[in-house]
This record gives sequence, structure tokens and C-alpha cells, in this order.
Amino acid sequence: MISTSALAQKELLRAGPMLGYVEMQEANIWVQTTEETTVEIRYWIKGNEEGTDQLYTGRTDAANSFTKHIKLQNLEFGSAYIYELYLNGEKISLAYPTEFTTQNLWQWRTDPPAFTMAFGSCLYVNDKKYDRPGDPYGTSPEILDAINAKNPDLMIWMGDNVYYREPDFYSLSRMDYRYRDARDTPEMQPLLAGAINLATWDDHDYGPNNSNRSYRMREEAVDIFKRYWANPGSNGGGIYTKYKYNDVEFFLLDDRYFRAPNQVDNTDKAYFGEEQMQWLKDGLVSSNAAFKIVINGNQVTNVDNTHESFPMYKEEFGELMDFLAEEKVEGVLFLSGDVHYSQLLKTEREGLYPIYEFTSSPLTAGVYEIADSEENYNNPLHVNGTLVTEYNFGMIEVSGPRQKRVLTLKSFDREGNLLWEREVSREELSISE
Repeated sequence: MISTSALAQKELLRAGPMLGYVEMQEANIWVQTTEETTVEIRYWIKGNEEGTDQLYTGRTDAANSFTKHIKLQNLEFGSAYIYELYLNGEKISLAYPTEFTTQNLWQWRTDPPAFTMAFGSCLYVNDKKYDRPGDPYGTSPEILDAINAKNPDLMIWMGDNVYYREPDFYSLSRMDYRYRDARDTPEMQPLLAGAINLATWDDHDYGPNNSNRSYRMREEAVDIFKRYWANPGSNGGGIYTKYKYNDVEFFLLDDRYFRAPNQVDNTDKAYFGEEQMQWLKDGLVSSNAAFKIVINGNQVTNVDNTHESFPMYKEEFGELMDFLAEEKVEGVLFLSGDVHYSQLLKTEREGLYPIYEFTSSPLTAGVYEIADSEENYNNPLHVNGTLVTEYNFGMIEVSGPRQKRVLTLKSFDREGNLLWEREVSREELSISE
């Protein structure tokens, strides 16, 4: 029998715990309560239950939406940890595992570890009072169960992770409500607790549709984003950041905060902006990672996309592509969301390796049928057999010895059934001298 006290403590938990970034000796855990609450995380190395528990204690408050970012420090590298959540001194019993593994110190010792990452975009949670009349735009979030069942090491949320409605656009409290409403989705909780969760945004979790740097609430949007996600720290304005996991470096870009309006009719209009573009170029050219995975809300390389995409900002697009070529940056692959269908794009470059972009969308928002069949879809960059016009998510498996690493790209439907699979080797993403 569950005690009245235990039930009362469970009601204090709104969402989480969520695992954010994990380093070799540090991990970031996020939690949200329903009111001001003392939060404890007790944690120990798996298999060492008789050992001494380690303890973190903090307190949530209304000023931060009752969220708390909990940094566990001085951990052992390459170790699996179990963690437990206590609220006001009472253990919160959860129906799913709460575990994480610190990154291993593999450099100069072994091959880099194999790992898997999942990713997706466009998570629409229905809210009838605020939604458009008619059939619900969002579908059941059961796809999150399918992702969790794959047991990914990382989950990348690639934008439109929340959909602001019209009453939310110019109210901080309403923006907070929208994040809160999406975050406590029951199907999301096991995935949040067991995988490293990283995120960027696109227009709908930044502001109004197709919004840009003129959005009045852009600083508030940054504040709310950082309250609800546990990314590594950012370098400047907006939310852009990077994270290295084993021999892969992830560059999470911000395609809204610095962006000029789509309607501006000149070729040198800002998309990432000077500050972020310089940061990206510096990071790419100095990275020693086998793969540099660049993640953006909009599509990055699809010159056939005339709605919202990076190539519409011709000067910045050319600047980045020229930089990759001139500096001979190897191992680059792009991930994106936004468009409500999925595909693999391949841009051939003379004398250089091809640029791949894996677009994955949507998780639960409406599906866009870009063509009545793949045979009638005429984008020359499209890789045949990879067009998906149903709810879906993507995965990448990273494997192989250090000098022969391979990315296995996979697309799955909402039940977790494999739709297509392709391999991209590190060798293919190399430049021959």
C-alpha cells in the first residue's frame, strides 16, 4: 500500500528528472516541482549499493518556474551511476530507471566507444482551449515510447519542441505555461530520465511562426529555453552551444535570435549572424572530433527549399560552404527538422567529400506530404528511398575502430519500425590529398 505521505510527495513532482549534458566527471540533472520544494539527488556507482551515497541538495523557487539544474561533480569517469530523487526528504518512486554513465577517458588508451543517438523535431502537444478549431493538429505522443525503447545514449530535440499559441507570444507567464504543459507529458518522462537530452529551437519554441531577431520577447525566449533545458553553457547571445561526446562534436545552432526577416530582399542578410558564424567556423576548424555534427532547426543545405532554409540567405550560406571547402574541414554532417517530412540530402562537391544532411520531422505535429510519391519528388539532392511522410524519428549509431569510424543513419516510424538505413563512413567524409 502506498502511504499518504508518498502520494503527497509524488504530487510535488511536475516533470523530470531529466538528464542533461554528461561529461567525464560531471552530470547535469534537471527537475521541476509544483511548488517551492527541497530537492535532493542521491547517487552512487551501479553495483556499489553498499558504498557511500553522494548527495546534492537544493531548492526550487517560483522565480525559476520551480525548476532546478543540479550539477553532480567529481564523478568517476566511465562509470554507470544510479540516481534517486527526493522531494522534501521523501523518496520519489518512479516506474522507470534513473541512471547515467559518465564519459570514458578513452583518449590514448582505447578506441572511442560506440554509442547511439536519437533525434526528432516538431513535438505538438494538443491543448484544445488554445488550438485551432477542427481536428487536433497533434497526434498521440506514443512515438516517445518508441524512441525510449531503442535505449539511445543521447536524445537531440531539434526545434519546435514546444508550439507557442497566439496568447503565449507576448507573455512570459504564458510562454512558461506552454513549456510546462509540454514538459510534463507522461510519455516523455522515461526518455528524459535515461538519455542525455540536448536541444535547440526553431520558430515555434522561440516565438511566432517564422519569427526572427525583431521578436519583442527574444530575451525572454532565451530565458525560458534555458530554464527548461540542461544544455552546456552558451558563448554569447541566443542559445547556440556545442557538446563533445566521445569522438563526435555536436554544434547546436540558433537559427532565430540573430536572423533577419525572410522577407528582406538582399543577399547579405543575417541568418546565424556574424557572432555565431565566427564561433561556428572557429569550432569546426579547431575540432579534432572524427565527426562534426551540425544541428539546426531549418534545413541547411536544401537549395530546393524556398520556404524557410539557410540557402535563402545566400551570402552566409556561401560563406559557410566556402569555409568548409577552403579550410578542408573533414567529417561534417548536418541534422535538421522543421519541414514535417524526413529525408536524407547529399550535396556533391567537386574535389571534396559530399555533404550529407539528415532531416527528421515531425514527431507529433501534422505531416506534410511534399509529393504524392517519392518518384514524383524531383529534388536532385534527395537520396532515393529516404523520403518519409509520416510521423518519424531518426537515429545514428556511431561505431568502429578509431581510424575507421562509421555512422549508421536510420529512420523509424512512430511504432519504432525501421523505414530506411544508410551508412556514412569517416573515410567517405575525408579529403584526399
